[in-house]
Amino acid sequence: MQAFDRDLQSIQEARNLAANAFEAWKTWSTASQEQVDRVCAAMAQAALFASERLGIMAHEETGYGVSEHKRLKNEFAARNVWESIKDLKTVGVIGHDVEKKIYDIAWPVGVIAALTPSTNPTSTVIYKILIAVKARDAIVFAPHPAAARCSYEAAKIMAQAAEANGAPPGLVSCMQNISLDGTQALMRHKYVALILATGGTPMVRAAHSTGKPAYGVGPGNVPVYVDRSADLEKAARYIVASKAFDYSTICATEQSVVADRPIAATLAALMEREGAYFMNPHETNLTRNLVFHPDGAMNTAVVGRSAKYIAGMAGFEVPRGTRILVARLTKTGRDEPLSREKLTTVLGWYEEEGWEAGCERCIQLIQFGGRGHSLIIHATDPEVIMAFGLEKPVFRIAVNTMGTLGAIGLTTGVMPSMTLGAGGVGGSITGDNITAYHLFNVKRLAYELSPPPDSAMVPGQPKPGPTVAEIEHTVQQVVEEILNLK
Repeated sequence: MQAFDRDLQSIQEARNLAANAFEAWKTWSTASQEQVDRVCAAMAQAALFASERLGIMAHEETGYGVSEHKRLKNEFAARNVWESIKDLKTVGVIGHDVEKKIYDIAWPVGVIAALTPSTNPTSTVIYKILIAVKARDAIVFAPHPAAARCSYEAAKIMAQAAEANGAPPGLVSCMQNISLDGTQALMRHKYVALILATGGTPMVRAAHSTGKPAYGVGPGNVPVYVDRSADLEKAARYIVASKAFDYSTICATEQSVVADRPIAATLAALMEREGAYFMNPHETNLTRNLVFHPDGAMNTAVVGRSAKYIAGMAGFEVPRGTRILVARLTKTGRDEPLSREKLTTVLGWYEEEGWEAGCERCIQLIQFGGRGHSLIIHATDPEVIMAFGLEKPVFRIAVNTMGTLGAIGLTTGVMPSMTLGAGGVGGSITGDNITAYHLFNVKRLAYELSPPPDSAMVPGQPKPGPTVAEIEHTVQQVVEEILNLK
């Protein structure tokens, strides 16, 4: 018997998993809060225990980043995400306004189709499972084909932990036969109620094109402004470490430094001490031509690679200990490819006189490729910090911290998340860090507070119809008009 083509296998798998998830959800939607929390705690513990192994798997399968850093991201997804939602009520009455006599009642969304990237393939799976199951949803993954094995393994570990603690089979699942047709079939399946897409622009557009509700998060061309009031040693240390973290595979990583001119030389020297290599114009041009294709698309061969690896591919050498490559730039937009998001260890560098000019440069960078996403500022002047907070078209402004870890909520107080909303300006439904409370709806049971006005209770007076005489008169007029036309 002839085997099915791979795309047909993928489509059938998507249909089977969606149907199984729907059956599991019908059971899970009636789970108690105690059952939900027991299952989620067990899954978080299982993922935490497997964090190192999954980090190694992700690095080996994709070739991206640093396995130790991927372990840290897995731990963040398992520990920090769970800690942030474990006390969240997601079952039954979750709120009561005594004065307004309203009860808020949680209601799960249903089956979620989750798309995940190759850059953060296991940590994103861990995080999405926890927030979905906590909200009493089922979840089916369509992972990036370049990370299918490690994403499946992460989902399998958590599914086994869930079922061992009372969750129905099929509540958590992941496709193994990956194709574009299969992913489309999953997203468009009649039992899928919502799409949770994290990845590149084409993936996010595909999610939004299905006609279903979707949380889609695209690129983040994140600038970091360093003001003359900043702690420069800390800024230099954080910027280099953040850009080098997992070789810049988190979308909130700094993409370009905008340095206040009076402190620019000092900042550059301090960054060099931390392992930044400032390229000369020739090296910058070699890197520009390597990292981006003529149409502006990024060369996937350099995604998540070390500075030494990229320099070698470009054709020049860097000193031992180099962690990132820095390109001095003057333009922003299509005429300067390196002003785009760079999911690798290459950082742009701009110098501007004063925070107002720095603010404008940051806006240019954001508008070119990161609308709604994130911005980092290093400063101690509260007026400058607030000006950036008020004026930037982004929804995360992280102050005096690493962009990579601050925007996702590891080093700041924002909600821990691996999916960062870009708001309306960025084509997203929300600017929040996506978490469990985005994955359930709220019903409202509302009692009467005041009686209706008297006018609403008075029967309406019907308009009287025409009399016989009026009807005969109208008919006579019509007849006369017809005769006149003849």
